[in-house]
Amino acid sequence: MTLVAPYLAMTVQTTNHLLGLKPRSTHCNSLGMVWTLKVDSPYTGEVVFETGLMSPAQVNETISAARHAQRGWSRTSLEERIALCERWLVAFEDELERVSTELSQQMGKPINEARGEVRTALDRARQLIGLAPDALAVEALPEKEGFIREIHKAPVGVVLSIVAWNYPLLIAVNAVIPAVLAGNAVVVKASERAPGAGEIFSSTFTLSGAPDGLVQTVHSTHDVTSMLVRHPGIDHVVFTGSINGGRAVHRAAAGTLKPVATELGGKDAAYVRADADLDFTIPNLVEGACYNAGQSCCAIERVYVHRSLYPKVVDGVVEHARSLVMGDPLDESTSLGPIAQPHHPAALAALVASGIAAGGRLLLGGTTAKVDGKGRFFAPTVVSDAPQRSALMQEEAFGPIVALLPVDGDEQAITLMNDSRFGLTASIWTQDVDMARALFPRIEAGTVFMNRCDFLDPLLPWTGVKETGRGVSLSHHGYASMVRLKAAHFRTREG
Repeated sequence: MTLVAPYLAMTVQTTNHLLGLKPRSTHCNSLGMVWTLKVDSPYTGEVVFETGLMSPAQVNETISAARHAQRGWSRTSLEERIALCERWLVAFEDELERVSTELSQQMGKPINEARGEVRTALDRARQLIGLAPDALAVEALPEKEGFIREIHKAPVGVVLSIVAWNYPLLIAVNAVIPAVLAGNAVVVKASERAPGAGEIFSSTFTLSGAPDGLVQTVHSTHDVTSMLVRHPGIDHVVFTGSINGGRAVHRAAAGTLKPVATELGGKDAAYVRADADLDFTIPNLVEGACYNAGQSCCAIERVYVHRSLYPKVVDGVVEHARSLVMGDPLDESTSLGPIAQPHHPAALAALVASGIAAGGRLLLGGTTAKVDGKGRFFAPTVVSDAPQRSALMQEEAFGPIVALLPVDGDEQAITLMNDSRFGLTASIWTQDVDMARALFPRIEAGTVFMNRCDFLDPLLPWTGVKETGRGVSLSHHGYASMVRLKAAHFRTREG
């Protein structure tokens, strides 16, 4: 989820320019100023959200409150924790329409997709709650006369979750719910592009009766975020964002010995085998590439098609991509919203141009666009035959771009799919389950789909390989980073 914060790797001056931060004269931070975060609508350009940013002096206060809350919370039963999270579900659902509207305004997500994110966050939270009893259960070892031996799941303490803007609710849920259920406190560092989505967690947990400081939301600059990461009162850091942002977080944590979990994006590949059902495959490929304007870590960006089907797939992708409707994200008919970040449409155009210069064919789009004179849109784009080593086929686009190449069969497809520094998801489009199973172990990705893409199942682990990062969220495995194992080794009698 990937461009979270190029900010973490930028200078303060650049960050301020991109985010619209303006100095306030009433207080001073370590740089001599306190900043106000102003967020513009990617469609209208108007300021739609404004808030103050955390000062360095507030870091200790925030973490102290979290640690105080966590000490008491760690002594509660799992039943009490589940009850809090279930009350939170009710409070969160009551805010569905308001949160959806704010999300559309702040990052440009079409309103129907924004509502979908809220509903998916609720469903994901419910499933994570359902996993908690087994995931956090005490493990009793085989009986040994005169001894009790158990493995307990103790909370790690205070978790810092640094959230990306593209799916700010879903990314936060992945960390907040397991952390709270495991007995931790959480500090949510909200996205600069969708800060309101971060605030909903602290406000609704408070409304649900959470102890003061258990779930807090902060807005902060690069320097203050680094202070949070380094702070000895933070026990675990979860980061979703760009590779540069992930490196910055690791640098900030260096020497602290605290664990850092990262998910740093993808260049996800699809392989359309010769036996694929094209009537089903083609619309799913386009949706997988262009949903959320392609601003998804697991969006399809590279499509390898068996040569016998290549002309039909290319024509079908162009036809379906052309049917997408750019427009006001609050309009129910809009299916392709504006690009969230101000600098990014030009970067997308440059990436497409590099693919064309390398030999690719531009079949649709490739340009920035406006609707009724408004918005920073990027037109749905289809490129065929860009060379595998071109930037278009290697660098994460994070936009509504589909790049296609023909392949002669499974061997070539697997080679090209694996030819990437990323490894989040990959998909195989086929009617042969046995062949999908045979190819599965050879594909270098955290998730391999068959006839599906761009989807997270809460009961399956969400992880990646290579430069995608080393974090694991969701499923019962997602609880592992929120606890530390604690052994009980009791001798019950002498001798």
